[in-house]
Amino acid sequence: MESLCGQGAGFHGNQSCNDESPIAISSFGLQLEPDCTDGGGNYDIVNNAVISTPGVQSNKTQNVSLKQSWEMNYQEAAIYLQEGENNDKFFSHPRNPKALAAYLFAHNHLFYLMELVTGLLLLMLSLCEAPAVPSLRLDVYVHATLELLALLLVGFELCMKLRWLGFHTFIRHKRTMVKTCVLLLQFVEAIVVLIRQTSHMRVTRALRPIFLVDCRYCGAVRRNLRQIFQSLPSFIDILLLLLFFMVIFAILGFCLFSTNTADPYFNSLENSLISLFVLLTTANFPDVMMPAYSKNRWSCVFFIVYLSIELYFIMNLLLAVVFDTFNDVEKMKFKSLLLHKRSAIDHAFQLLVSRQRPMGVSLKQFDGLMRFYRPRMSVRDRFLTFKALNTSGAPMLSLQDFYRFYEVIGLKWKPRRNREHWFDDLPHTAFLIFKGIHLVVKSKAFQYAMYVVVAINGVWILVETFRMNSGYSWSEFVPLSYIVFLTIYGVEVLLKIAGLGPLAYFSSGWNLFDFSVTVFAFLGLIALAFNMEPFYFIVVLRPFQLLRLFKIKQRYRNVLDTMFELFPRMASLGLTLIIFYYSFAIVGMEFFADVVFPNCCNTSTVADSYRQINKTYGNKTVLDEGYYYLNNFNDILSSFVTLFELTVVNNWYITMEGVTSMTTHWSRLYFMTFYIVTMVVMTIIVAFILDAFVFRMNYSRKNRDPVDNPEDENGIVFEVEVRRDEVLATLELYKQTSLTLSSLSSLAAVLQAMDKSEQTSLVYLGRRSRTKSDLSMKMYEEEIQEWYAEYSRECLLQGDENLNLDQNSPVADPAPFQEHQLNSQCEHHCIN
Repeated sequence: MESLCGQGAGFHGNQSCNDESPIAISSFGLQLEPDCTDGGGNYDIVNNAVISTPGVQSNKTQNVSLKQSWEMNYQEAAIYLQEGENNDKFFSHPRNPKALAAYLFAHNHLFYLMELVTGLLLLMLSLCEAPAVPSLRLDVYVHATLELLALLLVGFELCMKLRWLGFHTFIRHKRTMVKTCVLLLQFVEAIVVLIRQTSHMRVTRALRPIFLVDCRYCGAVRRNLRQIFQSLPSFIDILLLLLFFMVIFAILGFCLFSTNTADPYFNSLENSLISLFVLLTTANFPDVMMPAYSKNRWSCVFFIVYLSIELYFIMNLLLAVVFDTFNDVEKMKFKSLLLHKRSAIDHAFQLLVSRQRPMGVSLKQFDGLMRFYRPRMSVRDRFLTFKALNTSGAPMLSLQDFYRFYEVIGLKWKPRRNREHWFDDLPHTAFLIFKGIHLVVKSKAFQYAMYVVVAINGVWILVETFRMNSGYSWSEFVPLSYIVFLTIYGVEVLLKIAGLGPLAYFSSGWNLFDFSVTVFAFLGLIALAFNMEPFYFIVVLRPFQLLRLFKIKQRYRNVLDTMFELFPRMASLGLTLIIFYYSFAIVGMEFFADVVFPNCCNTSTVADSYRQINKTYGNKTVLDEGYYYLNNFNDILSSFVTLFELTVVNNWYITMEGVTSMTTHWSRLYFMTFYIVTMVVMTIIVAFILDAFVFRMNYSRKNRDPVDNPEDENGIVFEVEVRRDEVLATLELYKQTSLTLSSLSSLAAVLQAMDKSEQTSLVYLGRRSRTKSDLSMKMYEEEIQEWYAEYSRECLLQGDENLNLDQNSPVADPAPFQEHQLNSQCEHHCIN
């Protein structure tokens, strides 16, 4: 058994694999596990470590007890690693078997889906609650009952969280306590609505997005909100400076222009402030200046100076400050997540090492971990992942090896082909043909020839568009140029598939893009040929081929790469903005529903925008309609459209003044607050885009790797060589662990592949896409070493404190290996 438990599989030859006992006992077993034994004595749990005590126990009971202990350690180690991956703080880690049951119940995709559906249901109730969308209106008892059911589900979710966190941790978790308070408030209001059978003013509905934000699938939204709040102090400082100058100019404008009775913008201090606030958005310029300008041409100096200071200086200064803060927050977030993952690995490592071998993790222990961490991962992939981590070639994974866990865990493994090309085994004639095609499609001349074709196609599309302005229609006939260029693109796709092979071709993102655009262009040709008018929109997708020209220059590729990387994050930022929209829409509906209508606001300066009257010109009567009455808060959908128009800020003051004239001048606070909030969010979005682009450019300058082919996208690649004796030893090991033959089929297939190729070893390649975290690891390489060193010092200090506490504790004989555990854990943090 030397080859099985020794070098071959990461175990030790002189001792039975089943005799190893864990160096630390999982907290899940503190209340349930019987004492473990090791030969002539039992083991008790002291300070979460195994302490030997006198006693005798049968070998069968010993093995069962050890197996149970290891299984719980594997499960808790997997939970630690998941917490590190998801950035879940360790104070929420389950500490006992009852908490574990609730934790596992609340941490599965069905539970996450229930959270998501519940949050979305509560938000969508606003469609059918008064003021409701006319076609979606429900009776009060129906939507109130649905709301109560959804709130009961939220309460059930919180009960599960209380069960695994414990009461003291639960009440210290701020987000959970906010959610609990909102739940109680919403529950009381829903009961009141159900009893009274009528809705009342419920501004608190604006708090419903909290239930959605707390969902596991909305973690990116929570991070965005956290970054917004972290950026607020610097934002508020500049905002106060901006408002200070606004007040100064408002006083000055009132003193200068209030004597002009024809000027409605500065006839009071309040109107002066409002006018200058709107002027900051340029929505009322130059209208706000013209009355004063008509009296005195020198009055333009006031507005020029104001806009120069407020709009062009302080607003840009605001963006610069937020960008700088955002950059620091992004860096600190990466550092925090990196060290959090390292801490999670430390916790997991201590649960995986044995008392007999405290310095490493064997394959058996690693496999036990992966059964809980990645239950669907095949036995072969677990073995290859272990091999990829084991860079030193030692029988076991050291802590330094284990630190690379998150880099390796997402790899998809495939055997490396011994053949250089897919057509190497074809007959000689076919080989020469495909070899020639391969050389053609890989050549620079072919690539630049296709760039020229794409450029000509772009010019031709412009020509055809101008012809359409002269009465030309797609439905008349299929343009010959369409067929010619589509044929060229189709031939290119076929040549690349033949020369590179289907797998290599479709593994490139650019090739997938080219293939998709070509297929859509072909569908557009069919739509034109058979006069399928509803599908003419496909033809519009043809100009997307022009994006291929951006592959020529490195800077363009950086821009496109940044854009593609931003898509997932931009989706979360868009959802964050929608959440703000929802809250403001609810408040707007409660206060301003049915306020504006045609021919309202007759006493306002914007009355013409709401007028709807018939005017007669000779013998013809025309409806003169202002349309702004459509910008209302009569239901949630209209409110969203109105808020989007306010975000664009073009003529937004017309909507504000119309509502204000029908309510009270305090209504302006709602619109001004909305503008400030959206300005914060939009500034964060701009800062995020700038940070991503600047980061990408700096990374490109720092890592100037020559790229021969801009379409090559290898991502992160790990290479592992597997020997026949290792596979045989590993199969024997797995057979001893009572795994079924079907589960071992993936590993047995490795042996079959070796037999088929008549080789004693195979090389496997593990690939995954490159993430921003990978780029950050290279970008901050030197600083990461400093962060790790700082973390190691903190660990040593903490270890010394714990050791002093243990020496002063009433336990008479602490485990000798417990001191070694603390010291070795900190020693392994040090970076060589």
